[in-house]
Order: sequence, then C-alpha cells, then structure tokens
Amino acid sequence: MRNTFIKTLCELAATHEDIFLLCGDLGYSVLEPFAAQFPDRFLNVGIAEQNMTQVAAGLAREGYNVFTYSIGNFPTLRCMEQLRYDVCYHDASVKVVAVGAGYAYGPQGVSHHATEDIAMLRAIPNMTVCAPADPVEARAAAHYMATHRGPGYVRINKAGEPAIHDSSQALAIAPGQLIRMREGRAGSGSAVLTTGAILGHVLAEVDARQLGFAVYSCPFVGNYDTALFKQLATEFDTIITVEEHQLNGGFGSSVIEVMSDLYAGGGIARMPKVERVGIPNRFIGESGSQDHLRRVSGLSLARFGH
Repeated sequence: MRNTFIKTLCELAATHEDIFLLCGDLGYSVLEPFAAQFPDRFLNVGIAEQNMTQVAAGLAREGYNVFTYSIGNFPTLRCMEQLRYDVCYHDASVKVVAVGAGYAYGPQGVSHHATEDIAMLRAIPNMTVCAPADPVEARAAAHYMATHRGPGYVRINKAGEPAIHDSSQALAIAPGQLIRMREGRAGSGSAVLTTGAILGHVLAEVDARQLGFAVYSCPFVGNYDTALFKQLATEFDTIITVEEHQLNGGFGSSVIEVMSDLYAGGGIARMPKVERVGIPNRFIGESGSQDHLRRVSGLSLARFGH
C-alpha cells in the first residue's frame, strides 16, 4: 500500500509542481524514486518529526502542497501540538502520511502501534482523515490529496497487501462516500462498515461464514454524506463498525455521532443499533504479527451471525 501511494505521488508530482515530500529519515527503498526525480522537492529532515511538521507548515505558507512521511505514531501523536497550531489552525496544505496503521508494525510493540491516531486527528478542526483499505484506495487517496487544499491525514497499512478492488479500474474517492463491497443477503438487516486495511479481514470472514451482511468500505472518517446515512438507517436495523483502532473516539464513534445527530434533528425516524468492533480501550502490551494482535484484540465478527 505504501509503495503504491508513493509511486502515485511521483506520477502526480510530474504535473503538480507544488507537491513537496518530507521524510523523517526512513522510507529507504520506497522514497528514492521521488528523491531522484524531484531533488528540489524532497528533503530528509532526520529523526525530528515535530520539526518536520513545522518545516512543512512553512513550505505550505510558500504555496507548496507538502506531504510528510513517517511511521505510525511519529508524524501524528508526537506532533499533535504542531499539527494543531502550525498546520490546522492556519488551514495549511500539509498532508501527513503515516505508514503502519493499527498493528502493522506489531513486532515493534506499543511504541509503534498506531491505535489512537484517528480519534486524535479527527478531533482537530480542518483535518481531513483518510484510511485507504488497499492499494487501489491508496492510489485514489494520493490523487485526492494532490489537489485537496488544507490539512490531510493518510493512514496506510504497510506493504504487500493484496488489491481488494479491481486494480484495472480507476477509483475516485472523496469525503462522505461509502463504497459498497457486498450487497448482502436479502432480509439480513445488517451492514458492516469498515475503514482501513481491516476491510480485507472483514470480507474474508463474512464470505467464509456466509454471514450475508452488506459490507461497506469507508475511506474517509468524518464529513459524511448524511443522505447516505439516512439510506443506511432505512435499509438496515443493525450497523456493525469494524476498525483497527481503539474504540474511544474512533471510526465507530464517528458513525454513532452522525446517526445520533440525524435522529435528534429529525432526519431519520429511528436510529439503527450500532455495534462497534475495535481494540479494547487498553494497551495491548504484546509484540507479534498484525494478524496475531488482531486476534488478541478481538477484531472479528465472531459474536455476530450464526
């Protein structure tokens, strides 16, 4: 997924002369093509992510659309003050690219587990949060962020993930959209909404257990199209959210918020039951593969269906 995103950014930089890429002394074997092709628009800032964010804000004030690149928590949690004051307060065109969403860097332990980032970044005004599910969505995210003016966050998994969408077809994504991946069995009454790379895990489980649920990919968290959620509330009795993120304040919370606001405002006659699957609100102090830590955290649909 990260390779696809950076490769696409290289392609886009050829025609978007405002794209500038910063990294925190990593990305070797991934970022070299960009650095070689656009040496005047690439800078390795070193292991200094807070400084990298401030440099990005300054470049954005000069007219660049700046992408910062680092692992999981380092360009996000470590830089919350800089993101809030230097980037989002000024509505600067800085796009934070964090590779290693959720437990993608599971063997490195809690310091590398990116499991609170959605909650923290979606709370900041002006920030657009994007969590692609596969390389096809990652490519679409790069296209969107290349033209989006203002702050953005792209939460990508790592590398080697298979394409879930048809890779021969161009995919366009934008905030508010949902992508229906499974139609669901008539009369099931349940839909699963996911964001990020956990989508493949969910689809495999739904298919293997023949659950018959409708399944949606949600590449953007927040800024939802309320008309789509009105439709979901009409079509389904139960909505299940699945995310590789803490339950507190994450994707599932954002779905509850929009549904509750619609119900309170009279936009829907009834509120469907929303059940959340996510990481329990505690640290999982283990090191292990992404799949292992997903199992330990209970990221499955085991309690649903038959």
